[in-house]
Amino acid sequence: MTMWPPIQNWMGRHQDPVNFWLHMLGIPATVLAVPLAIVGCWLLAVGFFVAGYALQFIGHAVEGNDSGEALLVRRLMGRVKSEPSATPAGKPRKPR
Repeated sequence: MTMWPPIQNWMGRHQDPVNFWLHMLGIPATVLAVPLAIVGCWLLAVGFFVAGYALQFIGHAVEGNDSGEALLVRRLMGRVKSEPSATPAGKPRKPR
């Protein structure tokens, strides 16, 4: 069974267990910021949003690759010609 290409790409860029688990904490924290902002808990919403994103950026620093946002900015600026080549989950990453 083949994975959907965006999921395969995501899994390829999150192979390090530390990066993966920091994302498993950071993504829900970032998403939780939205309902907190809707109900008016602005300070808490900002805290969850910043902390969630910080965990994800730390994870990418540990893995040694760029975040999806950094790749998007580069692509919009014309510095990346195509999608980053991600290895399927579980396969060793080629040295840089």
